[in-house]
Amino acid sequence: MNVDIRTSWDIPTFDNEPVYGQGRQKEDFGTREELIVKVAAIGQRQRWTKQAMADHIGLSEGIFSGWFSRKYKGRFDTSNKKIETWLDGFEEAQDVEFALPDSPAFIETKIATEIMDMLQAARVLPAMNLITADAGIGKTMAAEHFMANNSNTWMVTISPHTKTIHGMLLAIADAVGLVQPNMAHLVTGIGKRVQKRSAPCLLIVDEAQNLTDDAINQLRHFTDQYKCGIALLGNKESYSRFAAWGKGTKYGQLSRRILKRLNKSTSYEEDLKAFIRAWGITDPKMTTYLIGIGKKSGAMGQIDMTIKLANLMIMDEGRPINLADVKRAWSNRDVEG
Repeated sequence: MNVDIRTSWDIPTFDNEPVYGQGRQKEDFGTREELIVKVAAIGQRQRWTKQAMADHIGLSEGIFSGWFSRKYKGRFDTSNKKIETWLDGFEEAQDVEFALPDSPAFIETKIATEIMDMLQAARVLPAMNLITADAGIGKTMAAEHFMANNSNTWMVTISPHTKTIHGMLLAIADAVGLVQPNMAHLVTGIGKRVQKRSAPCLLIVDEAQNLTDDAINQLRHFTDQYKCGIALLGNKESYSRFAAWGKGTKYGQLSRRILKRLNKSTSYEEDLKAFIRAWGITDPKMTTYLIGIGKKSGAMGQIDMTIKLANLMIMDEGRPINLADVKRAWSNRDVEG
């Protein structure tokens, strides 16, 4: 079996005796033997190519490949030093990553239930629904949870680069696993891929505020022609824009297809409390302080980042965070200017 030397992290062996010289002393070869084991383990774990590893370290691919294969005829001491420095930084970053607690998994909060009910209605009827909410409330996480637990459901996130009809369709095609080289058949190809006559289907479009009006209008085609529900998820600023569809005649066909709109500008306090409890925090004073943070723009996202920073700041102390730590972390973030 042929092995791709660019991605193989098998540790090579010497074919001949090492050639010693300046920067190539016995101790340099010994150091290299210790380093190569660590480098190979990281490369295999991260699934990096030799080129990717070289880029991370800051070496040319030729020098790194020669160092790794033992075929490099230059100095080993300088390469060893650079790789040692990179390894120290990489391992320190990994230690921090593994030491920090993970954010809570999905919690079926009140707002998450409302969002999933909207998604289910759009999927089953089928229809188009609009869900607009402030950042950090949990709409994306609720949508991801819904998609993971319902068949024939896809989710696409729109960016400023995919806001046009063409860009949106390419993003949707990728989400549904469609490879269609003929752009003229893209809409039909997507429609046939999502249409399941024996089961309802749903296309969730996140960050929908980035879409042009014409791109949003194009989406109704999948509901009309292929009976696929559409759920548009956007930020709170997009609510007024979506509301304007009901004025005048330009978007009459679109506005009348909207089954329901959900607009939420702030989190429910009970949702904030549930999220804080999921972090393992029960202290009443700390909970009250974090609820105050969660009522600001960013909601649960603000709580999450503040708790993570508090944990990072006391990581070497081996104790749980307290109210003073949380206050210091919030002040340190300086998100309110």
